[in-house]
Amino acid sequence: MASHSKDKPTRAGWGTAVAELSSPRLQFRSVAARSRGAARSETQIGNDIPNLEPLRWLLKSQFDRNVVVNFEIQELIFDYVFTHLGICSEGSVEHPIVLTEAPCNPLHCRQMMSELLFECYGVPHMSYGIDGLYSFYYNNSQRNLQAPHTGIILSSGYHCSHILPVINGRLDAVNCKRVNVAGSQAASYLQRLLQLKYPGHLGAITLSRMEELLHEHSYTAEDYHEELEKWRSPEFYEREVHRMQLPFSVAGGCVSVEERQERRAQQLRRLQEINARRREDKLQQDQERLDKLMAVQELLEDGLLDHFHKNLVELNMDSAEELQSYINKLQLAVDQSRHKLLHSDAAEARAEASELEQPMDEGDGAAMMDPDFPEETLPEKHVNVVQPMFNMAEYHQLFVGTERLRCPEILFQPSLTGEEQMGLMETLQYVLARYTPEQQEALVSNVFLTGGNMQYPGMKQRVERELLTMRPFQSHFKVTMASRPALDAWYGARDWAVEHPPGGREGWISRQEYEEKGGEYLSEHGASNAFIPLKILKPAPPRPAEPSVTMATSCVASPAQTASCAISAEPPVVT
Repeated sequence: MASHSKDKPTRAGWGTAVAELSSPRLQFRSVAARSRGAARSETQIGNDIPNLEPLRWLLKSQFDRNVVVNFEIQELIFDYVFTHLGICSEGSVEHPIVLTEAPCNPLHCRQMMSELLFECYGVPHMSYGIDGLYSFYYNNSQRNLQAPHTGIILSSGYHCSHILPVINGRLDAVNCKRVNVAGSQAASYLQRLLQLKYPGHLGAITLSRMEELLHEHSYTAEDYHEELEKWRSPEFYEREVHRMQLPFSVAGGCVSVEERQERRAQQLRRLQEINARRREDKLQQDQERLDKLMAVQELLEDGLLDHFHKNLVELNMDSAEELQSYINKLQLAVDQSRHKLLHSDAAEARAEASELEQPMDEGDGAAMMDPDFPEETLPEKHVNVVQPMFNMAEYHQLFVGTERLRCPEILFQPSLTGEEQMGLMETLQYVLARYTPEQQEALVSNVFLTGGNMQYPGMKQRVERELLTMRPFQSHFKVTMASRPALDAWYGARDWAVEHPPGGREGWISRQEYEEKGGEYLSEHGASNAFIPLKILKPAPPRPAEPSVTMATSCVASPAQTASCAISAEPPVVT
């Protein structure tokens, strides 16, 4: 079973009532790193990647938003999961699979996933569900609420957020809505803010650090503008700002005059070596050119006029006089280069000695070289003046102030990042307006928050405040936070697998049903999508006597769920 939270992991484990196996056995990021042309066995997956940042340009995921589209990577993820759970997948996987998918998952994506599991791994049964619904039913059972449940789910994970209305225990797929703002957008926004604030630390402000900082130091403001006004106070800023220490290396504290002179001498020696190599290379090129021209001149002396004129044309010269003139100039240049090369060592040694003998505090020696330089303009230097020390640790600190609340705020105001779409609560108000007043009362009486991106402190209070402003006067509502927003989806899938073994027909797809009804087939249950088969209508033959009428058809695709198809755990058959 699996679910996705703000840091986008896959969670897998066994669907069983055994206490030792009642928690996720495997948690890892849903990414794979493989360079172009590398073998399949060289792919690094999940926890095998110690540091994501050096390999970020190689990372590949099976998701587009929250929908699985890259099934080559998905197959690698399945191999990784089955291997670490101790399941041999050489012949077939003899365990039924519970898998999460996005709300209103495209039929093609479900078809490809079913084909992968039934054809490649040979699983006997499989079931699809929505992680937000699994979490909803798990928490309702923990609170001992009577089924069928009615409520509305606000789910926000890594890729996107969802509004999922549930009427009498079934998802109302027609009114599901998706908001394309979630944890990944908040982390990217925080990275952009801090990189603009600290342009000297662009390399250290990585996306992995921002996800960790967002998870541990951010909070949701109950009143965003009022909270920003508080940050104007210096006392409030000093009390609430979080200082993050970036890693750095100390190059050496106080450097003595002798060390500075030694470093300067090393720099001079390196420059001298570079110049000497350049002169040698230039001399070698000139000598090779001169030898080539001398060889052409020897053709004229030997009487080989045809070869001589052919070489002159290749050299872009017109006559023997021009060739001789060029040889003389090149010979002079070679002789001068050799002369300079022979005397350069002594001259550079003298220059180095004079450079090192010059005191470090006397500037560039302009006063000694220019007799007209006024001596009174030279300021007197005090030897005992203490120079301020540069604190490297303070320079490598990040002060995270208003960014702590500005990043989670994009869930309610996507316009902060330039997104032209409604926020989560505006979308909720739009969804509620599509129901009757009686249905609205039933839905808001159980507003459920789940998903890793809902774990910010103050999130529940913010949702309650927003509901108070949008609901009629003296109307009642109740907001509940999942007990473990990032894990309850997995526990809900585990409990569903235990309560509904594959022997029952509800929710399970058998190999026979897959072959008869196709890969897009879905066996519905309380935590699943609604199955809407694709009807292919035969086009009616055109009538020649009447003008053809073009009818525009529109396909309304409901949004997809943030905790998209992660790999799910094996149900109770494993016992």
